[in-house]
Amino acid sequence: MAPVAPSPSAPITDPDHIPVLLSQVIEGLNPKDGGRYVDGTFGAGGYTMALLQSADCEVWAIDRDPEALKRGQALADSFPGRLHFLQGRFGNLAELLIDNGVPAVDGIALDLGISSMQVDDRSRGFSFLRDGPLDMRMEQSGMSAADAVNSMHESELADIIYKYGEERFSRRVARAIVEARKSRPFSRTVHLADTIRAEVRRSQDGIDPATRTFQALRIYVNDELGELERGLGGAERLLTENGRLAVVSFHSLEDRIVKSFIRDRSGRSPNPSRHLPAPKANSGSSAFSLVNTRAITPGKREVRDNPRSRSARLRIAERTSAPYLSAIQGGGT
Repeated sequence: MAPVAPSPSAPITDPDHIPVLLSQVIEGLNPKDGGRYVDGTFGAGGYTMALLQSADCEVWAIDRDPEALKRGQALADSFPGRLHFLQGRFGNLAELLIDNGVPAVDGIALDLGISSMQVDDRSRGFSFLRDGPLDMRMEQSGMSAADAVNSMHESELADIIYKYGEERFSRRVARAIVEARKSRPFSRTVHLADTIRAEVRRSQDGIDPATRTFQALRIYVNDELGELERGLGGAERLLTENGRLAVVSFHSLEDRIVKSFIRDRSGRSPNPSRHLPAPKANSGSSAFSLVNTRAITPGKREVRDNPRSRSARLRIAERTSAPYLSAIQGGGT
C-alpha cells in the first residue's frame, strides 16, 4: 500500500508538538484504503495526519477542547472530504459517530492526558511552572480547579489528591490548602503550587512537589478516568471485526484501566496462582484479541528527542466477531 501524499500545505496544527509512539500507533492500527478511523483525542493532529498520509481513508477527529478543533481546520482543508471534526468527549465516541451516520469503524487511536499545547498555554491553568488562572478545564466549562480547592471539604480534597495523584502526603497538602484559603482563596496556579511546595519536599528524582496534586485536580475536574472507561466501552461497540484499538497512556492509573479492560475483554483473567497453568482465552466470547502482550514503550532515542514520552505505554488490541457485551446484557444496541 503506497502512502497517500498530503497537499504541500498540510500542517500538523502545532509543529512543536511531537506525537508519542507515532510509528508504533500507526503500525498497530494498520490503516487501509477505504477504511474509517477515529482519533479520539485530536490535540495537535499528529495521529490524524499520519493516518491520512498512510492510506486513502477517512478520519473522524474528536476533541472536547474547542480550541483544538479550530486549529485543525487547515489540516482538514489539506485532505478535502477525508477529515471530519466532532467536538465532544471521546467517552461518548460511539454516540457521536452513530449520530453522524457512522455505525462502525476500522480503528481507534486514543492519546490520553493533556496536550503540550494545553500545558504551554498559561491561560488554561494546567501548569504549575507558569502563573495563570487556576482553571484546568479541557472544555472551558463546568467546575474549575479553583472551584474545587476553594469549596471542597478537607477530607474529600485529601482523598482526591491521594486517589488521582497518588500523593502519599495528601492529607498534609489538603490541610495546608484549606488553611491557606481562609485568608486568600486560590485563583492562580503559582499560589497553589507554592502552598504545596511549602509542605512537600522535592523528591530525589527531581519531580516538582506540586506535580501529583496538579495531576489529581486535572483528572478530577475533567473526569478523565471515567471518560477513559466509557471510551473503551465505546470502542468495543464501534469497531468492526479485525478493527484495531491503540491506546497511549502516561501514568499508572490510566494504564491500569486500559490493561484491565483489554485483559478482561480478551478472556485473559489474572492467574490465581503462579503454580497453576495460565488460564486460556475463550475466543468464542472474547471481544478482543491481544496484538501486543506487553505494553510498547518508547526507545532511548525517542525519549531523548521528546522527554514527554518517557512514561508512555501503548497497548493495542484487535476486535473479534464476538457481539458487543452491553448489547448482550441489554445495555446497548
